[in-house]
This record gives sequence, structure tokens and C-alpha cells, in this order.
Amino acid sequence: MELNQEELKAFLDEKVQQYNHPSFIATDPISVPHAYSKKEDIEISGFFAATIAWGNRKSILTNATKLMERMDHAPHDFIMNHTKADLDVFDGFVHRTFQEADVKYFAQRLQQLYMEFGSLEKVFTPHANAVHMHDVLIDFHNLFFAIPHQKRTVKHVANPAKKSAAKRLHMFLRWMVRNDNAGVDLGIWKNISPRLLSCPLDVHSGNVARALGLLKRKQNDLAAVQELDAALRKLDPNDPVKYDFALFGLGVFEGF
Repeated sequence: MELNQEELKAFLDEKVQQYNHPSFIATDPISVPHAYSKKEDIEISGFFAATIAWGNRKSILTNATKLMERMDHAPHDFIMNHTKADLDVFDGFVHRTFQEADVKYFAQRLQQLYMEFGSLEKVFTPHANAVHMHDVLIDFHNLFFAIPHQKRTVKHVANPAKKSAAKRLHMFLRWMVRNDNAGVDLGIWKNISPRLLSCPLDVHSGNVARALGLLKRKQNDLAAVQELDAALRKLDPNDPVKYDFALFGLGVFEGF
């Protein structure tokens, strides 16, 4: 599709309006944190839902909900107060390659991080002079695995230092940070600016971005995220990642 910058912005803004709507929630992993009202419950349920957000969308929702059920739908209380024996509630959990050993490590490490920092927001808050979140995600990966862990678990938290697009972490950040009153993103984190966010780049948003001339790079990696960042910031420097709704919606629901 050949559109000039003005036409492209108008087209994508229209698609944002269409998909950044509460009707989007029910079939999306964002429905998992939407079930909670307490900040810490939203953070933790969102972090787990984003972590397993690959594969079949119905399966993601089913398994993320099962995880919350195993924590009695009180994830913050469970994370803060569990003992090693309590982690047996995760025995037998499987979502693709994210399995009981990984969940148990996540629960243990989250407990430590909450005890040290008080919230996940503080862990992800960038330095005052930050221009994007990629360095923050590298630091988070290093922090999350700063204690003894199984090698198998490392792949479940993306690391831009390894050139990863970090799609699921960027999606989690979008959920937590964006607050545009549309009712989809939760916007509970007030100390991170939406202008720092990056698009959660996956096969759908990547293909649509290429078709629209927003992205030339073939691989969905860190370099592609940075290229797409630059293009979307030209359209809206203050809220570039709102276009995730347009790119994803066009790809998944319209087969664009």
C-alpha cells in the first residue's frame, strides 16, 4: 500500500480507534490483568500472562487463568507469603516450554524483587535521561537471573542484549504504562513515559509494518524494533506504541 506520511497517519489513527476499544479485551491476554483492581495483582498477573503470550491465543488465556487459579486469584498475596512447600501448587503446569520449574523460579524471584523494590514499576523505571526501554529490559533480565537458576528458564525473559525483539516484555510495558482512557491498556504505572515504549513486534505487526513501508528489515529482531520505533515516533512521538493496536488488528483480524 503506497501512502504518503499524512495518509498513513490518518489510516493508522483510524485503525487505532477501531481496535483500542474494550471489545478488544476479551480475546486478548490483557484480559488476565483486567480481572484485578489491586496494583500488585495487576502487575503480577500481567507479567505471567505476557510471559506465556505465544502460541494459540485461547490456550494463552486458559493457561494464564489456570496460573492465577493456582494462586487463589490473589497473586500478590501468594508471591509475598508463599513458602517453598507452597510452590507445589504449580506441579504439572505446562504452557508450551514454560513449565512448573520455570513458574516456581518466577514466583521465588518475584518474591525477592517485591521485598527489595516494593513494586515491579520501580524495577522497570528507567533513568531520567533514557530515550527508550531497551537498556532497562537488559538490566531487568540480568537482575531477574542474578540468583542461581536453571538454564532452561532464561529463555522465558527476553534480553535485547542478545538482539531479541522482546515482544512480550514490550507488550507488558504497554499494558502497564499507557493510560489513554480508552479502557484497554491499564496505565497503572505513572513513572514511565509512553514516549519511551516500543511496539511489541511479532509476525503479524511485522508483516503489516512492512506492507505499509514502516519497516524494511526482514527479521523480527532488536534492529527491526528500533527501525519501527523511529517510524512510529514520526507519527506520534508522545505515544508511538498506540499503533500496536493498528498493526496487530490489521494483521490478525483483517489478514492485511
